[in-house]
Amino acid sequence: MNSASYRPNISEMGGGRMVLLLLLFAFALLQFYTSGFGAFATICVIPAVIAAVITSFRYRMFTFWVLVVVNYLVSMKALPWPDGIPTSLYNEALEILLLAMVIMDVKGTKFDASLNIMFSALVIWCFFIILQVMNDTCNMAWDIPTWLTGARMMAFQLMYAFLVFTIYINAPNKLVSYIFLWGGLALFSVLWLLKQKILGFTALENEFMEGPGRKTHILQAGTLIRYLSIYTDAAAAGIGMACTSVAFLIFGLTMKVWKHRIPCFIIGLALIWGFFSTGTRTALACFIFGFMVYAVLSKSVKMTATIGVLGVIFVGMLAFTKIGDGNQMIRRMRSMFNKDDASAGARDANQEVMKKYMRDAPFGIGIGMKPGSMAGNHKYYVMNTIPPDSEYVYIWIHTGIVGINIFLITTLLMFLGASRIIMFKLTSSSLRGIGAGLACGFAAMQLGGYGNQVLMQFPNCFVFYGGLSLVYVLPYIEKEWIAYEEKLIDRQNGKLR
Repeated sequence: MNSASYRPNISEMGGGRMVLLLLLFAFALLQFYTSGFGAFATICVIPAVIAAVITSFRYRMFTFWVLVVVNYLVSMKALPWPDGIPTSLYNEALEILLLAMVIMDVKGTKFDASLNIMFSALVIWCFFIILQVMNDTCNMAWDIPTWLTGARMMAFQLMYAFLVFTIYINAPNKLVSYIFLWGGLALFSVLWLLKQKILGFTALENEFMEGPGRKTHILQAGTLIRYLSIYTDAAAAGIGMACTSVAFLIFGLTMKVWKHRIPCFIIGLALIWGFFSTGTRTALACFIFGFMVYAVLSKSVKMTATIGVLGVIFVGMLAFTKIGDGNQMIRRMRSMFNKDDASAGARDANQEVMKKYMRDAPFGIGIGMKPGSMAGNHKYYVMNTIPPDSEYVYIWIHTGIVGINIFLITTLLMFLGASRIIMFKLTSSSLRGIGAGLACGFAAMQLGGYGNQVLMQFPNCFVFYGGLSLVYVLPYIEKEWIAYEEKLIDRQNGKLR
């Protein structure tokens, strides 16, 4: 069915689909309500929303590309986003709209690629998070709006990303278009960081740097600035850039078409400079870990040996030499190997305190708990005052040992399912390379989530969970991909002749 000429006909829709669609929109309205979106503001945006919905039905893929761009820019502090609207709602509104269009046009949509182990794992995780609404560990009244806000960020956005990627990226040309749109946005983040470094911060960025970000972004008496680019903070920027760099360098190593390979290498190398400029030490560990995972997925002794040797040389240079010590950022990255680092010691001390409290909270303190929601004499008050400093610690605090284990198991299942496809189901070497890049970026981001609270931040969550979901799509488009690639290679060879 041609999406440009499609007109939804209500009479053609089954009763079940209509009910599902209404429930989806009701859920969207509930999200707006719980986010404090006032009645007057809602009335004001209705005409714009109606126009956007009508346009979206005519140009479905355009709506998906808009979602990708919005996801990357929604946390950019330089843009004056309207007050009172949580940044997550821009993403969610577009995702819900894309899913609503699928429900209305179910006959023209294939769901084969969506029914897989990753979908099953996400269903388990989302179901557990829904059950968390009944968590009364803290013996406080249920706070449904706060629970919903936490559930959306912790679970529902993962399912949204999975569904829209597996449904809308269903052909080789769309896959390549996504890779280069993602690469273009990643390159823009590097250029914006360069702009911050040379020309300075905008007024809104400077407000963050002099306010909440001062302690973590302006170091060594103001001589070392950690740049955040278009991200929420420098940690999200550094880790996001490092994981994206892993993906694009692997794309560059494995793609056969030169007009695809060269831009991927350029983007990957630019991102290395970018993540060093953020001063995020975990980013370096993510970068190294991503290539260690690729050494396994490549199933190549030569590749494994090459990556191993280069990795040992690189780590040895940082850990045991003074090469590059004249550069502040390199000195900061080198401090990652310092066992007496004060920052790491503070985190370990905080986690020891947390362990004592979490023994009595196997399901966590609840997703609805937030700073300021408990009295000072409450048993778990301290749990709301200690910074988690890590996405995994945050999940552990709010969902307990049960929750963090479910999260770890479902994440491992998703990754192993994707790894199996890359290693045993794909025959095209370039398509295996794309799958490996996406999977290695995802694995590196999980390490980032272990070290910093960046896993569920924009744009990282959508990019890397959506990227892993694309690995499950690759077997369904492999035949088309081989024909598509051969055509491009023939054209490339013709130009060379």
